[in-house]
Amino acid sequence: MNADFFKGLNHEQKNAVLHDHQKGGALLILAGAGSGKTSVLTKRIQYRIRSGVPDSEILALTFTAAAAQEMKERVEELFPNTQVRLSTFHSLALALLRRQYNGVYGFEYLGFKKPPLPKEDSGNSFSNALAAHGVSPRALLRENLFSPEIPPKIERKLQPLRAKILESGHVVFEDLIFCAIRLLENHPAVREIIQSEWTEILVDEYQDINPSQYRLVRLILGERQSLFVVGDDDQAIYGFRGADIGNIRRFQKDFPHCTTILLEWNYRSAPRILALANRIFENKPVDLRKVLRSGSLRCDALFAENRKPECWVSENPLQELQRLVSKMKELRLDYELSWKSFAILVRYNHQRLYFEHAFTEMGIPVGSEEVEDGVQVETIHGSKGLQYPVVFYAGLMEGLSPGTCEGSRKVRKKTLEEERRLFYVGVTRAEAALFFLYCRQRFWKGTVKQWKPSRFLSCLERPPENYFRMLFLFRLSAVLQVLFYMLWAIVRVTARRIFCPKTVAPWIDATVQNFSRFCMRCLRIDISIEGQANLSLVDWKRPVIVVANHQSYADIPVVFLALSRTVGFLAKRELGYVPCLGFWMRRIGCLFVNRKKKGEGIAVQKTLREGGIVPRISIFPEGTRSKDGQLQSFKSGAFRLAEEFEATLIPLAIENTRAAWESRKDTALVPVKVSVLKPLSVKELKESGKPYGAKTVLLPEICNRIASRLKGSASK
Repeated sequence: MNADFFKGLNHEQKNAVLHDHQKGGALLILAGAGSGKTSVLTKRIQYRIRSGVPDSEILALTFTAAAAQEMKERVEELFPNTQVRLSTFHSLALALLRRQYNGVYGFEYLGFKKPPLPKEDSGNSFSNALAAHGVSPRALLRENLFSPEIPPKIERKLQPLRAKILESGHVVFEDLIFCAIRLLENHPAVREIIQSEWTEILVDEYQDINPSQYRLVRLILGERQSLFVVGDDDQAIYGFRGADIGNIRRFQKDFPHCTTILLEWNYRSAPRILALANRIFENKPVDLRKVLRSGSLRCDALFAENRKPECWVSENPLQELQRLVSKMKELRLDYELSWKSFAILVRYNHQRLYFEHAFTEMGIPVGSEEVEDGVQVETIHGSKGLQYPVVFYAGLMEGLSPGTCEGSRKVRKKTLEEERRLFYVGVTRAEAALFFLYCRQRFWKGTVKQWKPSRFLSCLERPPENYFRMLFLFRLSAVLQVLFYMLWAIVRVTARRIFCPKTVAPWIDATVQNFSRFCMRCLRIDISIEGQANLSLVDWKRPVIVVANHQSYADIPVVFLALSRTVGFLAKRELGYVPCLGFWMRRIGCLFVNRKKKGEGIAVQKTLREGGIVPRISIFPEGTRSKDGQLQSFKSGAFRLAEEFEATLIPLAIENTRAAWESRKDTALVPVKVSVLKPLSVKELKESGKPYGAKTVLLPEICNRIASRLKGSASK
């Protein structure tokens, strides 16, 4: 396969495209917002055709005709006039009903007198028809008339209603799905023909699939494992349409030998917007939790600023509107933005109409089919799949976002979970700047109402509190808080090992990240991370050696945050004997060395080789912490390991952590910066025939990269 074919794909995307169903079973891709899922789907289709699968045997399903057309256009870039079936669920179902099987049309098998033709149906007329046949109007929705799950007692009473539909052919869209299910379930000969026609099935937006659509997919798939689905459980926002987020869990139960791949590199939003998005689901079960990381290398001024999301508090709508318009004009002038760079996102259509009317009166163009170069005003549902440089998320009040949650406790909880996912969708529409709008007083549904701030605003990053002015008390408090956190986490991980052993590894990963952020707050560190996009170039299935300059004890949580993942450390043996600390160092895979013993580096290499594990460790090649904050001479151990295992070296340049602890002068907030530099793959150097000696190439190259970054920052 030509290497150019995979150009632009990160390692997780490439693994998804290359997935082997025979070895890895069905594939579930959990694709975070802005992670390039459409590219993965189309590349997968192209790859399978290139691998010899007849294009007519590939079925790809999505929810909108526009999405199906977009995929078709992308596939046809390599394969013009492709015979791949790219379809919505409803158009597929209609096609199944309207084709012939052994000389008989599918709809005829079901008793239709005329070919089915979808049309809208009045809910009131159906309710009246139910009542006329002795069925409570609340017992059944029109869309479920042909459902196979209706109790037999009611089923008999529905026969006259169904007979009218079969006679006229006037169905609603959901009838198509249920009728296709009945066709395949009740007629094995038809099912056999369909299952032999499509050997591979791909499903887009899998989180939005409803139980009947899932049932249809399973009927077409049969007992095969060749199912490739892409979805994001964090963007499941169509529960009111019957979409069932439980399909994500059900997939893993129905396909126990399936493979799950996480797409976490976001190519849309700035890092601080993604950090906020990650905080939205901190209480989510860890085995399905994703950590969005910025993979964008954009360098335009607004994006490069990496602004913190802001919350504006206004007393009334007029004050809010004036501030909003003023900020848009300011950003237009400062960054040469067009009006269409701005979006106002709202929860309800009433809010959308208000902003459209207000902007029109103020002479600000509003985006529409007639005026493309205008401010976009969208509901959150309408904005899904879109992105904007600047987003103003309006209505961050209880009752608007989240919307009103009514019903039983179970129903309220389910509704609130979907409202949280809506909030996530709104946040991840923003590319470079995000503003939340909270108005204390607003006219709503005929009355002026006082509003409480949304609970979702708790996700905003706030500066750490300064409880102590005396440096001694500050230090003592920080040590005690960190120690207590580690002790309490030991209790929690022990309980998890007993009751939920399969989730221990992802739980530790999440806890290490939470611990690292906790350390930043305790130490009053304002951390900024640059260059995380370089991590998207790293294949984490292979050996990885992280190399960083060393100034402070605070460097360890800083490294964790910079990588957004857990790695072990190469540490001196004595640290392993420290209670609590030693426990956690072993849990994250640290390697302990006796620095006084000769040949210890060779012993470490032997341990890694014979242990059968893929080395992923962080090393401070200076050996000990720098006492003056300046870069010291590097030792070669890390680079000998990299040479031995043909690892990828990831250099980190850490600045000012010493001022946060060892040389701290007061309790003020300390700015700390860490830069993730471009990785260096020893394997690629070797394959290209270039030199890759530990002392002659790797050490000086990495040292120079870190030194150059530190020098560049110092000169600014």
